[in-house]
Amino acid sequence: MGSAGSHARVFHAWNETLGSALGAHARPVRYRAGELVVEVDSAAHMHEMKNFTGEGYRKRANERLGQEAIRRVVFKLRG
Repeated sequence: MGSAGSHARVFHAWNETLGSALGAHARPVRYRAGELVVEVDSAAHMHEMKNFTGEGYRKRANERLGQEAIRRVVFKLRG
C-alpha cells in the first residue's frame, strides 16, 4: 500500500467505518507510512476517539482494507 492512490483507499475505508454522522466530525487528512492523521472538529470528539473508540475504528477500517494498512491513527483538533 505505498502507491499514490493508497491514501484514497485508506480514507474511503475510514469514512465507511465511521459512517456519515461521525465521519462529518472526524475527517482523514493525511496517510503516510501506516499513519493516518484525522482532524476532529471538537474537543469532545477528539477525547472520545483518542481514548475510547479510535482503536476499534482503526481495526475495522483495516478489516475493510483486507490488511493492516493503518498501524496508527493520530487525532488532531481542527483549527
